Amino acid sequence: MPLHREPLVIVCTCEMAGRVRGKGFPVRELPSRLKRGVGWVPTNTMISAFSPIYATPFGTTGDLILVPDREVEVNVDFGDDVAPEHFFLGDIRNLDGSPWECCPREFLRRALAALESAAGVTLLASFEHEFVYTGAEEMPGSPYSLDAWRRQGVFGEVMLAALRLAGLEPDSFLPEYGARQYEVTVNPTSGLRAADHAVILREIARATAARLGHRAIFAPILDPAGVGNGVHIHFSFQDIAKLPCMYDAAAPFGLAPAAQQFVAGVLHHLPALCAITAPSAVSYFRMRPNRWAPTHATLAQQDRGASVRICPVLSTGADAAKEFNVEYRPADAAASPYLALGAMVWAGVDGIRNGMKLPEGDGPPLPASLDAALDALAATPAAKDWFGEVFLNAYLMHKRAEARAMDGLDEAAQCARYAETY
Repeated sequence: MPLHREPLVIVCTCEMAGRVRGKGFPVRELPSRLKRGVGWVPTNTMISAFSPIYATPFGTTGDLILVPDREVEVNVDFGDDVAPEHFFLGDIRNLDGSPWECCPREFLRRALAALESAAGVTLLASFEHEFVYTGAEEMPGSPYSLDAWRRQGVFGEVMLAALRLAGLEPDSFLPEYGARQYEVTVNPTSGLRAADHAVILREIARATAARLGHRAIFAPILDPAGVGNGVHIHFSFQDIAKLPCMYDAAAPFGLAPAAQQFVAGVLHHLPALCAITAPSAVSYFRMRPNRWAPTHATLAQQDRGASVRICPVLSTGADAAKEFNVEYRPADAAASPYLALGAMVWAGVDGIRNGMKLPEGDGPPLPASLDAALDALAATPAAKDWFGEVFLNAYLMHKRAEARAMDGLDEAAQCARYAETY
């Protein structure tokens, strides 16, 4: 016998732990909630990946509002008896409506504005996600195989249909190298929307898997001796007329002057960036030699061992500039897409502002642990300008507490903890 139900919707943020959290309300209240949001508190941003608030600079004080962005509504009916996947992404604001200093979307928004101011360009980006789908049987010889494709059943088709209903444009879905590992990509979009789409993609994958009785696990690595799940950030520049402007066939690596400086800034700040883009204790199990993951701050052409890779141009002539893009590889889904993309952009802006030049030869090694990456971030003067003092100190406190929560656990146990939450 059907039960009476009142439709609900939830407004969410993706904060320092990379988890999507929010507060729900009846759909009938949406018109007013789009203006006044829902109540939120500063210490919510300090909730760890494992649930406890290990440390907080905010204590029990303060009030904020989480305000839905009317342009980022996901309302996907999967065609089953379960309620639609209905949520908004939004901004954390002070009670007077001004941006809160620790809002992840505002962090990225400020970075993109700084890029436009420094170079007169906007960013086009897309996040390439790897994950493990538990509904596929693990069998030997599966990497990239038709058999592994077949064994995921209808998951891929249902997920891509849901992504399209959510407003994303699916590009590819494939079995990857690891056991039960798959990859999904969507077409690039501009600036803030690229990070929104990364958040939506992860949640749609999880929602699809849950409806099929399984999980989509985005943890950086599930077995310390196994294959990791990366999130590769592809990006390029557009000018004020929305035309591609990153490519120069005659320049080193095909990078136009501003792009060279941007990439030089990213390479310069890579040790600190890892604390934001690879922000879990187990992220560094993935970034070890012979894992097809970066271990040094290197730039290379068509080399998947590099931290920053110049991707191949598949077309020629007038389309080359449109196809050209750069890939940032030391990232995973423990990171908030807003913080990961924002930090990368801030580093690139620093390169443009200071006229940095591309380094020659092999770069320095990347941090070998979360603690080392956090030390590098804390020692980066520019990071205080990117975040602001309050946000930077809160982030360092949050992640150092997360690292301490792993003390005493062996690598396998640490992987298991992260697999439970991501």
